[in-house]
Amino acid sequence: MAKPKTIFVCQQCGATYPKWMGRCTECGEWNSLIETIAQPSKPSGTAHRATSHMVTRTAPQSLASVPMERLDRIRLPMEEFNRVLGGGIVPGSLTLIGGDPGVGKSTLLLQISAALAQQSGPILYVSGEESIYQIKMRAERLGLQAENLFILNEINVNTILQHIKDFSPAMVIIDSIQTVYRDELTSMPGSVTQVRESAMQFQAVAKGQNIPVFLIGHVTKDGSIAGPRVLEHIVDVVLYLEGERFHSYRLLRGVKNRFGATNEIGIFEMQDLGMIEVPNPSEIFLTERLPNASGSAITVTVEGTRPLLVEIQALASTTAFGNPRRTPNGVDMNRLLLILAVLTKRAGVRLGDQDVFVNVVGGLRVNEPAADLPIAAAIASSVKNRPIAADAVLIGEIGLSGELRAVGHLENRLKEAAKLGFKRAILPKTSTTQKLNITGIKPVYARSVREAIDAALI
Repeated sequence: MAKPKTIFVCQQCGATYPKWMGRCTECGEWNSLIETIAQPSKPSGTAHRATSHMVTRTAPQSLASVPMERLDRIRLPMEEFNRVLGGGIVPGSLTLIGGDPGVGKSTLLLQISAALAQQSGPILYVSGEESIYQIKMRAERLGLQAENLFILNEINVNTILQHIKDFSPAMVIIDSIQTVYRDELTSMPGSVTQVRESAMQFQAVAKGQNIPVFLIGHVTKDGSIAGPRVLEHIVDVVLYLEGERFHSYRLLRGVKNRFGATNEIGIFEMQDLGMIEVPNPSEIFLTERLPNASGSAITVTVEGTRPLLVEIQALASTTAFGNPRRTPNGVDMNRLLLILAVLTKRAGVRLGDQDVFVNVVGGLRVNEPAADLPIAAAIASSVKNRPIAADAVLIGEIGLSGELRAVGHLENRLKEAAKLGFKRAILPKTSTTQKLNITGIKPVYARSVREAIDAALI
């Protein structure tokens, strides 16, 4: 079969070159040229047979005349996974799951495949990294038995497409997208061109045959999906499986979802039998809390539509060096520096000779501004060596003038706090404009961070 003509395109300015160069002569950017198909030849043989079913002629259609064909979502036995997907798997969707090596991506999808094979029909699990015997060993360790789960060890995209056409599975898993390749391209598996073109082929299969397809993707050092950024635009859903090496909890976070809310999270615990969903994560994150310890504050953060109670700890100690250290774990460094400056200038808390350490318990990461007030209160509690009231939660954003600003989803946050037995909530004064329909928890309003700290400390 004739090889298609390829060119190299600069990802910064769009300049094209017949061969690879280290530096683009148009914009001067280094290592920005990637291989791209210029005039792909018409596929023939196996490739043509594998893709011919996806080539259809369509005509423009009036929006009003489009029939409403309701496709029911495929519900999974894991409610945490259903939550992140927006209620279940949408037929014909293309989902990308990324995460660090060893975090449990393959384990989670193998569990889902085995469970879905018992209720929805045959599932095709394509592995380019492990042999079928290695997958069998993992399934035995997890106690999975599914007659309708079929394993395929293959990395040629055209061969995989032919198997999908002949097999007609209810769902397909590709583990991983960086290991498969198209033989029409000369580049190696995992290259930018191979990843993009392979994903386009699986997208056509998902839409053409109405089969949900899951792609497992590797991540780079900064935690993003390896490969071209366009890969995240091709797929319908982008999920990240996060977790610390020394913690058993895993967070499945939705980054993009065309069929539901984004930023939803599902929480799992890695055990001997695989990923076990955690139905009430707030209670687990607060299990080992010391109620009367200084430097500990409770807040309610919102991930997607789910409120979570988390403990924020702070420790301030006299520094032995000229420049005090600021060490955050689970919060943004720049946000921490802003809060420390406001505490020093507006609340009179001396921190110039104090090393400050801030930690979010449980390996979680809190990025929303609603965590500003509990971070500030925890730091002030550690400096003054006075504990925060054990039955109080703190919610609020801090401005540079020391004022407290209102946050969203306040009613849902307070209902979650009341459910776990908290009696008081220290809130910004501007929150009085929101109508709250809650019982069992008393709101305490403060206009500034100084007032909030005075109300929180015992």
